[in-house]
Amino acid sequence: MENVTTMNEFLLLGLTGVQELQPFFFGIFLIIYLINLIGNGSILVMVVLEPQLHSPMYFFLGNLSCLDISYSSVTLPKLLVNLVCSRRAISFLGCITQLHFFHFLGSTEAILLAIMAFDRFVAICNPLRYSVIMNPQVCILLAAAAWLISFFYALMHSVMTAHLSFCGSQKLNHFFCDVKPLLELACSDTLLNQWLLSIVTGSISMGAFFLTLLSYFYVIGFLLFKNRSCRILHKALSTCASHFMVVCLFYGPVVFTYIRPASATSMIQDRIMAIMYSAVTPVLNPLIYTLRNKEVMMALKKIFGRKLFKDWQQHH
Repeated sequence: MENVTTMNEFLLLGLTGVQELQPFFFGIFLIIYLINLIGNGSILVMVVLEPQLHSPMYFFLGNLSCLDISYSSVTLPKLLVNLVCSRRAISFLGCITQLHFFHFLGSTEAILLAIMAFDRFVAICNPLRYSVIMNPQVCILLAAAAWLISFFYALMHSVMTAHLSFCGSQKLNHFFCDVKPLLELACSDTLLNQWLLSIVTGSISMGAFFLTLLSYFYVIGFLLFKNRSCRILHKALSTCASHFMVVCLFYGPVVFTYIRPASATSMIQDRIMAIMYSAVTPVLNPLIYTLRNKEVMMALKKIFGRKLFKDWQQHH
């Protein structure tokens, strides 16, 4: 298809057109972004530096923290700039690049959450063979597969969107570049793009979600019918509870946004959902994991305790 794009940039309408609310939103999202950087950055440092966290579960948790930092960084810095600037333009190339990395990192997180659920399934249901099944090579292979599959999935969306003809309005009804609002501005046939968005995106997100649920249901069934121990069941569920909370917070808004067809009324709801999975969820991930995980809390105290001791030695 010949690309006859007649515009070099788009204008992001942002979260609100009310000028008085923009400083408020700027403060809120700046705090959210800083908490995300500090929280996920701390987990990443702990996983790398603390030997007791060198296990498959924390290897994947480190990947998740890296993803959350990158995922928010795709949209929030541009949003913050647009909240304090009168001109909210983004170049055509910048828009396609943002779209690519948003779907690349989002899809990687969806697959990674399913891998983390499988890791917990093996650890609880087959503990004697856990170190054999989830050996370092397998962990690296699973993580690499998640990143690689997601890269080509996002490349599909970015290439297909870039080849559309945009000859209408420049105003993008969103606070970042995404496929659905861009399809609304296209003046060429978007049927294939819409089909790919619903079928391929839906298959990846729903497939990963069902695999995650299947892992947890099997864990609960295994503990109930094989062990018949309430104490063991409670311990296992408390271990998985934090992960399951992350899963619900992430998959819920994603499924709500991309499974439905685009419409004028749905774009407001899509913006709210996008805030949930691109800004709020990455902030909650480190809080959920650290507050509900004794090993992470102990490692955090150990690292910061070691640092405080070194500082005390330097001053005495």
